[in-house]
Formats: sequence, structure tokens, C-alpha cells
Amino acid sequence: MTEYIIIVALVAVAAIAVYQSFGRVIRSQTAAIANELAGESSSKAISSARKAAGEANKQIKNKSLKDYGAASR
Repeated sequence: MTEYIIIVALVAVAAIAVYQSFGRVIRSQTAAIANELAGESSSKAISSARKAAGEANKQIKNKSLKDYGAASR
């Protein structure tokens, strides 16, 4: 039972990290889809998603496991 709790905790931490990195991207893409379904222009939401994806990509490239180890010291 303890192993399952550890696995669930690791999955939760991973999900939080992904959402933290790509949260704006996901919200912007969802807004673009909602606008298109409503028959409105979604160009603003699409450009916002593109910008957020670029920023998230830069953050991911600049971080490594060494960054997390230094923060815990």
C-alpha cells in the first residue's frame, strides 16, 4: 500500500510541474478552441498560446536537475 501512495505522490508532483510550466499554454489553447467553436476569431488566443509556449520552452531548456538540487541545500 505504501508503494502505491508513493507512486501517486510522484505522479501528482509531476502533474503539478507540467501544469506550472505549460499552464498558460493550455489555457490559451483552450480559449482558442472555445472561440472557434463559438464562431469567433481566435487569432489573439492562438498568438497568446504561441508566445506562452515559447516562454515555457525557454524555461525548460534553462533548467536541469542541478537547479533543483541547489535549491534544497
